[in-house]
Amino acid sequence: MDARIAEAQDGAAAGGATAGGWRRARGDAPLSDVYRSIAIPRGRSSARRFAAFLGPGYLVAVGYMDPGNWATSIAGGSKFGYTLLVVALVSNIMAIVLQSLCARLAIASGRDLAQACRDAYPRWVAWPLWALAELAIVATDLAEVIGTAIGLNLLFGIPLEIGVIITALDVFVILYLQKLGFRYLEAMIVTLLGVIAVCFAVQIALADPQWGAVIRGFAPTTQIVTNPEMLYLALGILGATVMPHNLYLHSAIVQTRDYGASLPEKREALKFATIDSTVALMFALTINASILILAAAAFHSTGRSEVAELGDAHSLLAPLLGAAIAPTLFGIALLCCGLNSTVTATLAGQAVMEGFLDIRLAPWLRRLITRLVAIVPAAVVTIWYGESGTARLLILSQVILSLQLSFAVIPLVIFTASKAKMGPLVAPRWLILFASTIAAVIVVLNLKLLVDFALGG
Repeated sequence: MDARIAEAQDGAAAGGATAGGWRRARGDAPLSDVYRSIAIPRGRSSARRFAAFLGPGYLVAVGYMDPGNWATSIAGGSKFGYTLLVVALVSNIMAIVLQSLCARLAIASGRDLAQACRDAYPRWVAWPLWALAELAIVATDLAEVIGTAIGLNLLFGIPLEIGVIITALDVFVILYLQKLGFRYLEAMIVTLLGVIAVCFAVQIALADPQWGAVIRGFAPTTQIVTNPEMLYLALGILGATVMPHNLYLHSAIVQTRDYGASLPEKREALKFATIDSTVALMFALTINASILILAAAAFHSTGRSEVAELGDAHSLLAPLLGAAIAPTLFGIALLCCGLNSTVTATLAGQAVMEGFLDIRLAPWLRRLITRLVAIVPAAVVTIWYGESGTARLLILSQVILSLQLSFAVIPLVIFTASKAKMGPLVAPRWLILFASTIAAVIVVLNLKLLVDFALGG
């Protein structure tokens, strides 16, 4: 693997910053301890080669169903029934387009998004972008830590403060699994996603939603814009769905595949990576929609329209659905989501710190430092607010993510639209137009969210 890293770095240096459209040659390889560590079978069928690309999309999908999504989806479903399902759908379409651009950037340039920002911009631009990215990861970790701690509390009665400390142990799980191989880490993520899917399938069956109303919920309605309270929750769902750390993460972990250096190999890698992330994000949409459908069927239809706390939702499921297993399944799914999300947030933190700062430390030390940078502030805030403030903290984390999102999306669109930076794999005009529209919508809607938050809306 060291030889592959050296070869890639030599190639980047030989190409030169000006020749490749970048200000400087790329530094250390993205997530260098797992860079190009998964072989792609040569001379085998397309199906075998595609199978080798499966995995990164599901690590990315985890971020689209984290505890922050749970809080906004439960609040939206209990308050407005199935109406906001269309927002989850539109947000997911945005995510699919943006994640495809991440894969394109990584495969075409050999850089993740953090490295691209460092290599394309002067320090007075790159360093603030790094600080904002770190802030976003702290906010992401805040939601993951809260969700995991609540899951441990609901299932085992572990106090919230102790649960927060337990979540810090995930860094050792990552170190152990990556020592075995990155595929083992991906297998753990996919297994936990399977458990989540089963839990929600059972809960949806118990809730017995009105499927006609569910289908109508995916149709656009002007009510979302004209009703200020509904608009605020819709913006919250958007902020919880399209998450900035996923853009940094995906552009790094795509490069765990040793897909080759020729243009045909890169084109194939881009096709397979895009399919992988698209299918995985459709799975994430299914989970997010299931959370909202469950809240609508269990709470909204019974007149409980103010349910927003994850603990309240858990305690109400048994009497409303008439099955003692329902709250247990809810707790298991929440715990799995929290564990998955803390793992991927840690990897994103490593990619951001390495990419922006081009640091060279031992892998275990890098991961420990990036984990502490994110979890210590999250743990302090969680313990300070305590159990009663969890919903408030989850909302705060989404507002912070909304603030940072534009600073990740806009550079991504600019880079992938540049022929000088992307070469033959530059994004087609229609895709850039679509992505630019998404970026503009995100900027406008998230500015609106921030203004409403500042005004106490």
